[in-house]
Amino acid sequence: MKQMYESGLYAANNPTWHEEDAPWKARHIQNLIDRNQLPRDTICEIGCGTGEILLALEKAFPAATLSGYEVSPHAFLRASQKQTDRTKFYLKDLFCDDGMHFDLVLAIDVVEHVEDYISFIKRLKPFGTYKIFHFPLDLSVQSMLRAWPILKLRQDVGHIHYFFKDTALATLEDCGYTIVDHGFTASRLELPNQALTSRMMRFPRRMMYALNQDLAVRLLGGYSLLVLAK
Repeated sequence: MKQMYESGLYAANNPTWHEEDAPWKARHIQNLIDRNQLPRDTICEIGCGTGEILLALEKAFPAATLSGYEVSPHAFLRASQKQTDRTKFYLKDLFCDDGMHFDLVLAIDVVEHVEDYISFIKRLKPFGTYKIFHFPLDLSVQSMLRAWPILKLRQDVGHIHYFFKDTALATLEDCGYTIVDHGFTASRLELPNQALTSRMMRFPRRMMYALNQDLAVRLLGGYSLLVLAK
């Protein structure tokens, strides 16, 4: 699947690289960092896309230096035009920079794209004191019953692994991580420009989530999982 990003196919299917979602993601990441009083002098994002998450975090953390690694030439070109004195972007695989170490390493909506995601998660461990993962929770009762949402994610955005909360957390633990904090993010409820079916599901998702968060996410979907691990 790496060829999808290097060849430009992903850019053709997703011309904005989801830049419009970056401020929303950055706010959740910032809240997680602040809530746990994490060190944030050096922050790295693997699979940074066009860099908008890091640029938003640069504004939130004025003392931080930030590094973004991306394998797509198309995304890197866009990111490199926006780099600053404190935020730099690299067209390379982070794993090629042996010996690099950061306070925080971000893997935001990345794991589900990686063919050997177990090795990826294990190899990421020495590069940062803390890691923040964001997993789309593609598996829910309604997505399994309809099937086509998962197949569309595979075709359009290259998701080749599918998680629900328990498998995402268990994967990190099996790879040697300690879970420090985690919580749901509600993209289908909080982001604009959603499909009609997602807009129709907003009310039942909100109502059920207010009653039982885990059950709502498991049954109706529409959420992702933000995880702080060490």
